[in-house]
Amino acid sequence: MNQLIDKHNRVIDYIRIAVTDKCNLRCFYCMPNEGIDFVKQNKLMSYEELLRVVNIICAQGVSKLRITGGEPFLRKDLMYFLKKLKKINGLNKIAITTNGTQLLPYIDELLDLGIHKFNLSIDSIDKQRFLKITRRDYFEKVWNCFEELSKRKVDLKLNAVVIKDQNIEDLVPMVALTKERKIAVRFIEEMPFNGIGAHYQKLEWNYKKILQHLENHYGKVEKLKDEKNSTSLNYKIPGHLGSFGIIPAYSRTFCGTCNRIRLTPIGMIKSCLYDEGIFNIRDLIRAGATDSQILETIQSAIGQKYKDGFEAESKRIFSPLVNESMTTIGG
Repeated sequence: MNQLIDKHNRVIDYIRIAVTDKCNLRCFYCMPNEGIDFVKQNKLMSYEELLRVVNIICAQGVSKLRITGGEPFLRKDLMYFLKKLKKINGLNKIAITTNGTQLLPYIDELLDLGIHKFNLSIDSIDKQRFLKITRRDYFEKVWNCFEELSKRKVDLKLNAVVIKDQNIEDLVPMVALTKERKIAVRFIEEMPFNGIGAHYQKLEWNYKKILQHLENHYGKVEKLKDEKNSTSLNYKIPGHLGSFGIIPAYSRTFCGTCNRIRLTPIGMIKSCLYDEGIFNIRDLIRAGATDSQILETIQSAIGQKYKDGFEAESKRIFSPLVNESMTTIGG
């Protein structure tokens, strides 16, 4: 069986593709208040270019793909792209990360297509706190999307970035959502991908403090067995249908089992959130590269994959301090 294997003997079978950097929210931890200069259409990888890359890597054992953004449903004709992806041999799982503002009209079509794994980003379930964090009044749209998805037979995860003095009051109520809903709520350590760099010297609300906060309210929680390559530490409140997880994205405790690569909207291959990008596959394709040349370059990039996010960050050259906006990376 063909496989993509990095220098640490980790099998790479998962790719995250950011189809756009555009987002209709302005979450302060993701981008500056004034926003960013979004990529022009001709600089984005076309759907045909993306499909070519996915076909090549799926022949090498990649079986899972996640669509991200920005907000992916802001890109025109995304459903066309998803339908084409579903026809690719070897691609067994397609998941979508969304802010939920645009998803509702597509739910039935997505389920008919066989896509039932959704990560819904929602940092507060309080309308005013949501507005303060996102700087946009879209709470009702997102909540209606959540309510509709939670009624369906889907694999639904709610993702919330934990931010000091912003949404700590939401942690307990969000876990309470798992009592009668078979969903997973996941709390993510805040990262410095906000367009300006870290605004703290030390992360106070790390994964240990988040868990302690929840245990202080619920008592001792049940530790679940984490799936292979899981980025989250997973738990359950006894008697609840659903579960909750904590993603140590800043602490980076899960890096040792990393099985993924990322493709940014402009075609930059990233082996880690914290690296600067290894090479631009869009430019390679537009220069006339053959499939064999594209595969060789991808294999070379994976061969350079760092041991963990700390090593990746330490090797940054052009921008030693992390200051990208998450919307340009794909989360």
